[in-house]
Amino acid sequence: MTSVGNVPFETTIGLEVHVQLQLRSKLFAPSPYDSGGTPNTRVSVVELGLPGVLPVLNREAVRLAIRAGIALEGEINTRFHFDRKNYFYPDLPKGYQISQFDEPFCRGGRVPLGHGESGEQRFGQLERIHMEEDAGKTTHTAGGSLVDLNRAGVGLIEIVGKPDLRTPSEAYAFLTELKQIMQYAGVSECDMEKGLLRCDANISVRPVGATELGTKVEIKNLNSFKMVQRALEYEERRQRAVLANGGIVLQETRLWNEEKGESATMRTKEAADDYRYFPEPDLPPLTIERSFIAEIENDMPELPALRRARFATHYRLPDYDTGVLMDDRRVADYFEATAIGCGNAKLASNWVMTEVLRVMNERDIAITVFPIGPDRLAQLIGAQSDGRISRNAAKRVFEHLANHDVEVDAAIAELGLEQISNRKELAAIVQEVLAANPDPVADYRAGREKAMHALQGMVMKKTSGKANPQLTRELLIELLSTD
Repeated sequence: MTSVGNVPFETTIGLEVHVQLQLRSKLFAPSPYDSGGTPNTRVSVVELGLPGVLPVLNREAVRLAIRAGIALEGEINTRFHFDRKNYFYPDLPKGYQISQFDEPFCRGGRVPLGHGESGEQRFGQLERIHMEEDAGKTTHTAGGSLVDLNRAGVGLIEIVGKPDLRTPSEAYAFLTELKQIMQYAGVSECDMEKGLLRCDANISVRPVGATELGTKVEIKNLNSFKMVQRALEYEERRQRAVLANGGIVLQETRLWNEEKGESATMRTKEAADDYRYFPEPDLPPLTIERSFIAEIENDMPELPALRRARFATHYRLPDYDTGVLMDDRRVADYFEATAIGCGNAKLASNWVMTEVLRVMNERDIAITVFPIGPDRLAQLIGAQSDGRISRNAAKRVFEHLANHDVEVDAAIAELGLEQISNRKELAAIVQEVLAANPDPVADYRAGREKAMHALQGMVMKKTSGKANPQLTRELLIELLSTD
């Protein structure tokens, strides 16, 4: 709650999130689909709505949609139907979208938001989740508008949040957790850059104590979670200033301009009646057997809350590590395979968070195509832990592995980085260094500790950095303590 002048206001936010289902074909047609591709090459007569064609519901889409509903703790309806949502855009060739209106497949649900100030678990409540087909994509250029219908007919679920979020930061937390749940449930990869997850945000402001919600404004063109938060923060300020000055907030859809950091009017908002919903005549109501729902429940993968708890208890990882690793399910899988392979979870976490994510960012690649598999990284960590190579040498081997398809042992040999860890061999080298450098030896024996670092450096230089650092120090202390 904040105030403008002497008037206290409170904000109400609701999110509508479209999640593209992880399918090989479209929702009502066998057309293959993957994001990208040459425009207008993945379109069939079904998406175009040509005379005589009929939609056929994708069974896998129903399974994934129900999985999403279960993962979000919603109530799965055993009977539902599809509706036609009528509107006219260039990228909607049929002039209507097959969606769900009064009988969605799922009602309710919730998204964890973390703990409040008093320690209680907060949730963002859901109104409903429904299935629908996507529209195509219109790109506006200086020379005109271009339409690509490849995406038309792709299977989506729309997750409709209740208007119970109170701050833009809560909206950010809602989206972050929702994305993780959808990824971990295997419903969608949720890559916003590919359009696999899209969000529209609704926000209203009202005086504290008012019983009715304020006028709702919808914000579109939000391409990242941080962008959603920034847009909501701007719109919150704008609406409060309008109300504080005695103005009226209009119900409208506004476009967010990230460059300018502000929103602008796009159109006045349609009501549901404007879409002229009516039951889809070509698709009969669908009845789902309880056994089908139970089968999906039993096949549910491990969800984020359980995995976070397991990473903390089984691997004893700090919260920070867990948060970084679990941001992408595939990265968390990679870490876990590495940790199991090397037997040292914290070292595995450090390597993944620093070196692996660094190379991924530099090369702009996903973990699925990362050149070093978790088995090889585990071997490299093992070589470091066993003292075969130093930490600095391990980094050099890592870079070599990232650029060459070779085994760890071969990379260590090629680079000549294996440490000298044989006690007898290293003791002989240390004695040579001590004999050749009487001044730092005398300094150390006179109580000047810095001389130890100088002697260690000399041993490392003589061995081209291959001497085991810990064993080197042990031998120096041992030999310097004798006459």
